[in-house]
Amino acid sequence: MTPTTAFWLAGRQATGEDTFDVTSPWDGRPVGTVAVPTEQQVEEAVAAAHAVRDTFAATPAHRRATALDHVSRRLGERAEEIACLISAENGKPLKWARGEVGRAVSVFRFAAEEARRFNGGEAQRLDTDPGGAGRLALTRRFPKGVVLGIAPFNFPLNLCAHKVAPALAVGTPIILKPAPATPLSALLLGELLAETDLPAGAWSVLPVPNDRMPALVQDDRLPVISFTGSDKVGYAIMDSVPRKHCTLELGGNGAAVVLADYASDQDLDHAATRIATFSNYQGGQSCISVQRVIADAAVYERLVPRVVAAVEAQVTGDPSDDTTDVGPLVSEDAARRVESWVDEAVQAGARLLTGGKRDGSSYAPTVLADVPENVTLACEEVFGPVLTLRSVTGEEAAFDAVNESKYGLQAGVFTHDLQAAFRAHRALEVGGVIIGDVPSYRADQMPYGGAKQSGVGREGVRFAMEDYTYERVMVLTGLDL
Repeated sequence: MTPTTAFWLAGRQATGEDTFDVTSPWDGRPVGTVAVPTEQQVEEAVAAAHAVRDTFAATPAHRRATALDHVSRRLGERAEEIACLISAENGKPLKWARGEVGRAVSVFRFAAEEARRFNGGEAQRLDTDPGGAGRLALTRRFPKGVVLGIAPFNFPLNLCAHKVAPALAVGTPIILKPAPATPLSALLLGELLAETDLPAGAWSVLPVPNDRMPALVQDDRLPVISFTGSDKVGYAIMDSVPRKHCTLELGGNGAAVVLADYASDQDLDHAATRIATFSNYQGGQSCISVQRVIADAAVYERLVPRVVAAVEAQVTGDPSDDTTDVGPLVSEDAARRVESWVDEAVQAGARLLTGGKRDGSSYAPTVLADVPENVTLACEEVFGPVLTLRSVTGEEAAFDAVNESKYGLQAGVFTHDLQAAFRAHRALEVGGVIIGDVPSYRADQMPYGGAKQSGVGREGVRFAMEDYTYERVMVLTGLDL
C-alpha cells in the first residue's frame, strides 16, 4: 500500500476524508494515493486566497521574485526525481519528462525575472492639450483577483507552472486544480512552494474531482479562470461565467506545411524526421503535435516514404526506458478512442501507411493518406500518435488547407523563402507560425495561444501576467511640468 499524498491548503499540508489512487498508464502499477479535499476544506482555501489578495498584491517584488527563484532552483536540484514521477503517473517517456522539468525550471526563472521588472508604471504627460496643463497620468497594472488554474494531464508539471508562476509573479493568489489522472507532479510543486515565505493563502493545490468543479468555477471570489484542456469543456466554462475573465488554451490539430522549395534530399529528410518525432512525442498528446502534413505536389511523393520510415523508426515501449520515444496514452479509453477514429477513416477510404494497432493503452505510431475530409480524424484533435498526409498544388492551396480547420493554435512551414515565410505569417489563422520547423515548437517565454476554437488569451510568462492584471490610471494634477 502506497502512503497517502497530502494536498496543499493555503500553503500547508492537509488530508481529507477520501482518497483516490494514481496508476501507471503503461502497466497499471500503483504510483500513489492522493487525499481529496472536503467541501469545507475547499471553502477554507478559497476564503484564505480571497482574504490575502490585497496583502499579497502589495508584497514587495523582491519577495515574490526570491520565492520564484527558489522554486526554479529546487526543480533543477530534484530534476531526475521529478522526471521519474511525471513518467510514472503520465506514461510520458523519461526523455520527454526530463525536458518538461527543464522547461518548468525556466518558467519559474522567467517569472522571477518578470516579477522584478513588471508593473513599474508608465508616465504620460497630459499637457498635450490645454485642458491637461499641469497633469500627468501614471498607469500601473493591478491583479484582477484570485486565479483558478485548471491544468491538464499531458504536461502535469509545466502546465501547472504556467498557471502558478505568473500568478505569484504579479502578486495574485491562485487555487490550482491538477488533472485527476496526474496530480502528483502538482503536489510535489506545492512541496517546493511550501519552502518559500509566500503568505498563507497565496496558493493552494487541490486535487478536486471534476464533478465538483462547477461550484469552484461559479465562485465569485475566483474572478479569473485559466483553463487548459478540451474546447468543449473550456467554452462550457466560459459560457457559464460570462462576467469572469477566462484564459482558455484549448488545443488544435497542428499542421506542418512543406512548400515546393523545400526540395533537396537533406531538406526532406529533415522535415520527415521532425514531423515523425513531433507527431509522436508525448504519445501525440500535445495540443501542438503534428496531426496534419500538407505538402506541395512537387515534393509530396518523395516526402511520403521518408515520413513513413521516420515514424516506423520511433521506438515504442516502456516509458521508463531511456531509449523509448513513444509511450502509452494516458488511459486505455484514450487509446480506444484513437483506434475508433483511425478505423472510421480507413473504412471511409483512407489509406493506412503504417501503424493502426492498439495494445492496451498504447497505440502504434500511425500514418494515413487520402483521409476523407468529413471523418472525425480530419476535423478534430486526435490527441494521439496519428498523422495524416495530404498533397496540394501551390502555396496558396497549402495555406487554405491549414485554414480549413476550426482550430488555429500553431502551424509549421518548411520553406527557405523569406517572402513565403512572411506570407504565411499574414495568411495563416493561427496563434503561432513556426518557419523551418514543425508547429510543436514552444518557447515558454513567448506568447502562446490560439485563434478560432483554439482558445482565448495568451500564456507565456509575461503575457499571462498581463492577462491576470488590468491597467489602472492615476492622474496627478497641479504639477510644474
